[in-house]
Amino acid sequence: MSSADFSRNSDNYCYRHPDRVSFVLCQRCLRTICHECQTPGPVGVVCPECMKEQKQSRTPAQKKAERRWTRGPDAVAASGFRGLPVTYTIIAVTVVISLLQMIPGGFGDTITSFLAFQGWRIDPGLPSILEPWRALTVLLVHGGIIHLGLNMLSLWMIGRILEPMLGRGRFLTLYLIAGLSGSVVTALIDPNQVVVGASGAIFGTLGAIIVITRRLGGDIRGILIVVGLNLVIGFFPGLSIAWQAHVGGLIGGLVVGAIYAATRQRSKRGLQIGLLAGFVVVLILATFLIPVLHPFALN
Repeated sequence: MSSADFSRNSDNYCYRHPDRVSFVLCQRCLRTICHECQTPGPVGVVCPECMKEQKQSRTPAQKKAERRWTRGPDAVAASGFRGLPVTYTIIAVTVVISLLQMIPGGFGDTITSFLAFQGWRIDPGLPSILEPWRALTVLLVHGGIIHLGLNMLSLWMIGRILEPMLGRGRFLTLYLIAGLSGSVVTALIDPNQVVVGASGAIFGTLGAIIVITRRLGGDIRGILIVVGLNLVIGFFPGLSIAWQAHVGGLIGGLVVGAIYAATRQRSKRGLQIGLLAGFVVVLILATFLIPVLHPFALN
């Protein structure tokens, strides 16, 4: 499907706000709805019209139970967390772990040493030091308040765009796969380097925005400039920035974004899951290349 075909297809836009692109469907009527029109249901989200019909069909017992056990639908709808639960949860967990990590003395150092990433730690040929969780826990620890603040600000700004567009599950999947891709590429290039930070996953979200925006026929020059400048900064001497994670995360985000764009239809949900799982398998298999690319003694 070309960009023009995608843009002409009304199913790719919120039925109540035709100017807003979304990948989320109402679980009752299966129409596309944007972030503003989404209300959480027992499974997935529900559009305003279906929610209105659902409220009108409630029994007196259901109305009584809602008044007793909830704050009411209006209070829930006004909650910022409701709109971006994945983004805010990632930020909250990351901030808590990173602040604990920065506690002076042995406690903070222990957290860093347990969660930080080093390429050799995911080498399948070294079972005595194999600690695969580090490929993702690296996203939770940072090199200081400024490093943490910039990453979380970037995640919040990007999450406001992508999470409502992709939906919670797809956004979280993108974030984790991009983070994993950043770690694997770092290990393939320099397995001795110790890395901290969520930059790889954040670059992945930028990569997904590039692909999806381009697929919609939008102007991606501004995004490319932002990504390019941030990549170049990673090569500045003396900054100690893991540019390998940035490149790897960007690659992961481009791949996941392409998968999402190509399997946007509900009928292709199985294909989407299969392609995502296949890409994760490729990343895992790539770790077997670490000793091939770096056949020297572990430092």
